[in-house]
Amino acid sequence: MKKIITFTTIFLLTGLSAAKVDLVTLPNRDTTQLTIYNSADLTLVRDGRSLTLKEGDNKLQFSWANTLIDPTSLSMLPKRDADKIDIADLTFPPRVQNLGLWTIDSQIGGSVPIEISYLTSGLSWRAFYMGTLTEDEKTMRLQGYVVVSNNSGEDYENAQTRLIVGQVHLLDQIAELARQQYPYGRPGQVPPPSPRSAPVRRAAGSEVMDGFVVMEAAIPMKKEIKKEGLSEYFLYTIEGTETIPNTWSKRLPSFDTDDIPVVNLYKFEEDRYGPAVIRYLSFKNDDEHELGETPIPGGMLKVYRTVDNARHLSYEGQSNFKYIPVGEEVELNLGAVSDVIVEPKLMDEKTDNYRFDNHGNVNGWDEIRTFELAIKNTRNLPVKIEIKRNFRPHTWTIKNIGEAKKYYEKVDLDTVKYTLTLEPESEQTIEYELTTYQGTRTEDWDRMQKQ
Repeated sequence: MKKIITFTTIFLLTGLSAAKVDLVTLPNRDTTQLTIYNSADLTLVRDGRSLTLKEGDNKLQFSWANTLIDPTSLSMLPKRDADKIDIADLTFPPRVQNLGLWTIDSQIGGSVPIEISYLTSGLSWRAFYMGTLTEDEKTMRLQGYVVVSNNSGEDYENAQTRLIVGQVHLLDQIAELARQQYPYGRPGQVPPPSPRSAPVRRAAGSEVMDGFVVMEAAIPMKKEIKKEGLSEYFLYTIEGTETIPNTWSKRLPSFDTDDIPVVNLYKFEEDRYGPAVIRYLSFKNDDEHELGETPIPGGMLKVYRTVDNARHLSYEGQSNFKYIPVGEEVELNLGAVSDVIVEPKLMDEKTDNYRFDNHGNVNGWDEIRTFELAIKNTRNLPVKIEIKRNFRPHTWTIKNIGEAKKYYEKVDLDTVKYTLTLEPESEQTIEYELTTYQGTRTEDWDRMQKQ
């Protein structure tokens, strides 16, 4: 197990006085809090410890060998008697790698709670979800999980995990800072400006630490949305604590919600999907859908359906999605299906209404085609289907035949839509006549549109 190392005494430390230096022992963590910013490979670590001090000067050794800790971000804060404890300085002994010495001037002796914070890289997270539809597919149970991976070089025991979702403006990448060599910037030395530096805009409820925007503590699972420029981000806290050893990944449950109302919609559009029918599943992140307390982090959703009283499951599809703000609806593409079929058929084709130029050549005409859409639902449930037809050129008129009029809607200049519900194990046809205007006949089409 890799740990941040401390010793009670140290002799002849290179660059220090030849005399013995008394060091305070850094005890094990009492509490740990990890705030992971995925967008920048950045994690803020806050360690709570009980430090035994003596009156007067105290020295505390802190080592971070084999980790990705950024030494320039190290900070210590007394959580009690702060007016009697002065964190005088943090120095990095010359020619000694991965080691810092804190000087602490204390007016009291005994155990004092402190918080040590720093930035590190190598910790990341991803969200994934399992959706289980009821047999009638009208509602869904949604279970959320987060997988946290630790490749930081450090073990974190009993850690509270907090996730930052969205883009946060940072001045530097922490992985680059962690690889800096001594002296890490001497006290009083002003580092040259970074070519990527930009002013840090401080959001309400945040603090700025060494050029990084760091969120303050938040109530678990409470929505926290901050806007800065074009970025939007929020803090998501996982309840409880978990031990996450170095090189391990760990799955943490984030939420479990039953009876979310959902809409199943099947779509057919040859220009977009080819000959397949695509199934979509949609729901809204709001109170009416048993959600709405916090945005939902983006991830992969795998959807299953309960198929019998024994609660056996059938796999229905999967979809990736970006995070869903409160109040917004998400429509998930679950992929192509074989149990709902749409077959367009060209039933008849002819030309008419010829126009001629002064030399007797044809320079305008109508193309008249009759189509039939054969729609079949082989499922044991009713399905709602949306069929889009795209026409080019845009100079066209359509005549819907029979019941097609009930389902018809013009979408835009070159697209129409038919929306209908098919009963279980049923078939239906839609028929229409499409007239497209060619050559000088487009002038007649223009006049018709203006009438």
